[in-house]
Amino acid sequence: MSNNHINYEIKHKNRTSIRILIDSLGNLEIHVPKGTTEEAIQHFLKGKWDIIEQKVREVKERQNGPKQRNYDEGETFLYLGRNYPIQINHDTTISQDYVVFEGDTLYVYVNVLEDEKVKQALRHFYYKQCKALVEESIAFYQSYFKMKPRSIRITDSKKNWGTCDGERKLTFNWRLAMAPREVLDYVVVHEMCHMMHMNHDRSFWRLVGKIMPDYKEKERWLAVSNWKMTV
Repeated sequence: MSNNHINYEIKHKNRTSIRILIDSLGNLEIHVPKGTTEEAIQHFLKGKWDIIEQKVREVKERQNGPKQRNYDEGETFLYLGRNYPIQINHDTTISQDYVVFEGDTLYVYVNVLEDEKVKQALRHFYYKQCKALVEESIAFYQSYFKMKPRSIRITDSKKNWGTCDGERKLTFNWRLAMAPREVLDYVVVHEMCHMMHMNHDRSFWRLVGKIMPDYKEKERWLAVSNWKMTV
């Protein structure tokens, strides 16, 4: 185990396996079967410590909330589930600011060196990428459906990752371009399933699960990571 300090308390319970609980402050409770030796507990924790550290870090980051963004060279932004640094290029000859993703860097080209210009160039990049990714995903999963979407739109919703109305018009949040590709795919599948089942009834979830059996993992990623999907 690493030397990173994590508070934990061991409680012996009437149970048959070890259970790890993480509270809202990042503290651990380790519930172990009565009679479990200290050696067995430490062996178990050693095998899980990397995962525990990651989960605790996520909890503490969420508690702190979104950090104040700056748009300096090297600041990182999420794209397809990973953080990449930005490199800002000042080019007075261009009429339209833009972003190019290449290698492991987001190259931002602006005609005026201002934070707001960098921010808007990044937002435009995510809108554009989200539209392309969503269209690819819909084309891939279309074989599961008899119906086709009537329209696809990228929005700046504060409440929804995606929507489907009664006319099969689909909308998707541009921030999905920050999520791992499989998470974006899940939101696409979710909304396409609404073309057949408008409510979240058993038939709806049965169809979602048939197409994407591990969809709950995707939902969890959005639940724990949505706070950092910002520009």
